[in-house]
Amino acid sequence: MGSGVAPRAFITEGVKSMFLSTLSFSLANVCVKQISHIPVMEVVFFRCLLGVLFCFYGLGGLRSEWIGKNRQLLFLRGAFGTAALYSFFLTVQHMPLASAMTIQYLSPVFTTVIAIFLLNEKVRPIQWVFYAIAFSGVLFIQRFDVRVSLSLLAIGIFSAFCSGMAYNLVRKLREKEHPLVVVLHFQLIGAIVGFVFTLFEWKTPSLSDLLYLILIGIFSQMGQVFLTNALQREKAASVAIINYSGLIYGILLGWLFFDESQSFGSLFGMLLVVVGVIASVVYTRKREEIETIEATTG
Repeated sequence: MGSGVAPRAFITEGVKSMFLSTLSFSLANVCVKQISHIPVMEVVFFRCLLGVLFCFYGLGGLRSEWIGKNRQLLFLRGAFGTAALYSFFLTVQHMPLASAMTIQYLSPVFTTVIAIFLLNEKVRPIQWVFYAIAFSGVLFIQRFDVRVSLSLLAIGIFSAFCSGMAYNLVRKLREKEHPLVVVLHFQLIGAIVGFVFTLFEWKTPSLSDLLYLILIGIFSQMGQVFLTNALQREKAASVAIINYSGLIYGILLGWLFFDESQSFGSLFGMLLVVVGVIASVVYTRKREEIETIEATTG
């Protein structure tokens, strides 16, 4: 006699959505790299303009107040998000795809460190060890890949830092603003800043360039939809680590579209970054579970 309980699928719908989210964002990055001759801020402008249209469509159906109530925090989230997007696109255009994506994986490290000051959260000593491992991996990448200059490395780290700031501001806005309002302000500021920059540096896109610009917006939006679906279906801890499958996509897509090979030293550096960040994420989740149990049983 069976227990009557259906066995849990090995790959759940939430896990599938997370894989599709990571793939969508990776394809958006491929499109960014395909138009490396287009000024980065012009790419940011088109990317965010499409995002604004998607957000207004979503908010129209919800009849939400798009302007928001916490405008200072919303502006800061948009400003840091725009800086992160610009810096990341710059690295994508000028260094190997997998390397740019790997350096961006440092953002959870900055998110945790910034939370010490912004949200009064604590970092345990072992986590600093994990962070050191992740940063040593970035140094390995720069040391063994001549295509990654120190200036590009600094821009990539700056992008990860800005992402960390943006994530913390999103957390401060949690339960204060509708998620689409938070996303909209990021897209609005990106579109406005991008438009201003295009007044000084503009390159008229060809039909193929325009197609890639549209695809960047579509793939980015698909990534957001799949990510939201994954987080709604599964616990964040269950699917967050799948985000690092993006490194595999980055290596394969970089080789397939741009003939980008990786040395053993670079691959080892990428592995160190992923191991350091994942170890920190897993440790943090475990500590939260233990503290929750202690709070409920104490």
